Amino acid sequence: MTADSPVPSPSPSPAAPGLSGAGVEPEILTGSGAIIRSLAMLGVTDVFGLPGGAVIPLYDELMTQDAIRHILVRHEQGAGHAAEGYASASGRVGVAIATSGPGATNLVTAIADAYMDSVPIVCITGQVFSTLMGTDAFQEADIVGITMPITKHSFLVKRPEDIPAAIASAHLIASTGRPGPVLVDITKDAQQNTAPFIWPPKLDLPGYRPITKAHGKQVQAAAQLLAESRKPVLYVGGGVIRARASEELLAFAELTGTPVVTTLMARGAFPDSHAQHLGMPGMHGTVPAVLSLQEADLIIALGARFDDRVTGKISEFAPNATIVHVDVDPAEISKIRTADVPIVGDAKEVIADLTVAYAAAVRTTTPDISVWWTYLNGLREEFPLGYSEPTDGLLAPQYVIKRIGELTGPEGVYAAGVGQHQMWAAQYIKYERPNSWLNSGGAGTMGYSVPAAMGAKVAEPDRVVWSIDGDGCFQMTNQELATCTINNIPIKVAIINNSSLGMVRQWQTLFYDGRHSFTDLNTGHGSAMVPDFLKLAEAYGALGIRVTSADQVDDAIKLALATNDRPVVIDFIVSRDAMVWPMVPQGGSNSSVQYAKDHAPTWGEE
Repeated sequence: MTADSPVPSPSPSPAAPGLSGAGVEPEILTGSGAIIRSLAMLGVTDVFGLPGGAVIPLYDELMTQDAIRHILVRHEQGAGHAAEGYASASGRVGVAIATSGPGATNLVTAIADAYMDSVPIVCITGQVFSTLMGTDAFQEADIVGITMPITKHSFLVKRPEDIPAAIASAHLIASTGRPGPVLVDITKDAQQNTAPFIWPPKLDLPGYRPITKAHGKQVQAAAQLLAESRKPVLYVGGGVIRARASEELLAFAELTGTPVVTTLMARGAFPDSHAQHLGMPGMHGTVPAVLSLQEADLIIALGARFDDRVTGKISEFAPNATIVHVDVDPAEISKIRTADVPIVGDAKEVIADLTVAYAAAVRTTTPDISVWWTYLNGLREEFPLGYSEPTDGLLAPQYVIKRIGELTGPEGVYAAGVGQHQMWAAQYIKYERPNSWLNSGGAGTMGYSVPAAMGAKVAEPDRVVWSIDGDGCFQMTNQELATCTINNIPIKVAIINNSSLGMVRQWQTLFYDGRHSFTDLNTGHGSAMVPDFLKLAEAYGALGIRVTSADQVDDAIKLALATNDRPVVIDFIVSRDAMVWPMVPQGGSNSSVQYAKDHAPTWGEE
């Protein structure tokens, strides 16, 4: 699709009922029936939701059809995160449904999360009768207005005949260009009333013209810079995964021999086992990854947005680097760091074009990055990823997470919550394929993991799906274990239980003289366990396991892997003093990255 191309309409199935055509009278459907039929026509097979007064008509019809599986969640935020997990694990659009007022506002956190991380979801909310809008009616909320800053687009539908176009447009917008969440708010009378179901609908999206094909001269300029560079780095962001460009990235990296770093959102976009992979950059990235960006003379950013957690103090980030910035969203180009060569386009197409252009450029230029690799390999040897054993006799959380990854393997899916366990999961599990690592990167949403893992398991039922969660995060959305048990969604949950809000506690230790204010949770240390996660797991119909020593770790993980008739919850009691290293202090320069407390690596010589 180019800037001048028309937006494509959904392609209907020739055998599908209710289609309009020459000599065929369209079927008359209620608005609710039109919602269901439209979703089915778009290939949606699973939705997550919770009924309420403003969506009763939709739910009444959901129970009389079998084209779409509806999964009843225990909280609307769970529906939103499940839709995210579904989309992130499969690449398909996730769908969540909620009623008006508080049902819709409970989706807001998940919508904001999806917006920050470019996750394609469609959220369908009920709205009060159109005649009551603006009167402060029971459970009325202007959810279109509320979500406008955190969606790609929000629709308000008041007539049943407008529903097919709204649903089809939402699906298209969510899944094309830079993916993201779209909200469709539908009044109760629009759901109840009837209209002819016309498919495919005419889409009217003025101004929506995602650019996928980049300008050829910009691509050639980038390729020439790479051929001439002596210290290049491919800075790979989550956009590469969303564009399904991992194969193109691998081919490009191997052709050029360039070092690769993958951000928190891009873990798995490039195999961890590959010799050119330096690891994750950023606040808790590997030393080679952090310093490769800092000391590069050329950075090619592919689907990355120069997030503050990657750049550190932006005025001191990569001071000697020329920047090539590739992104499908033109708003990201030069937003934070000025791009010397801006390239707007889909990562899959642009990387393929860069590969061809580089092959042409090296016919007249001889690249030489051998000295650069010698330096980077030296950093790898001097600063390997590692951890110290706890001195309190409790488990090392890094060891637990490492063993989960090793015993499960790269075909598993790992959904993390937010905090220390998220960083350890990003560091110590080896990701070899895209869509295997799910997390809340931009918004940092506690409570993401369990429902996201649930959604991922629905999307990928043949894969092992782990929720790697903290004791704080787990208490925010663990009610979705009931959803998993009742709907036969056998996820595995590993609670990295340090009895505290671990990341906040780490910052309090390092930057607030050890004043641990309001971060103790009393979930696993000492005699009191509030709650007792084993009893909680059993109450939800899950298998509960507690692990307190290293010799129990493997057996517990193997038992979880062998149990597929219900969810599994493992309560790993880990040291609360364990910290995430390396670390770049917030607002500091990446050159001050600390390998451990009071241990900062030295810069290489020019």
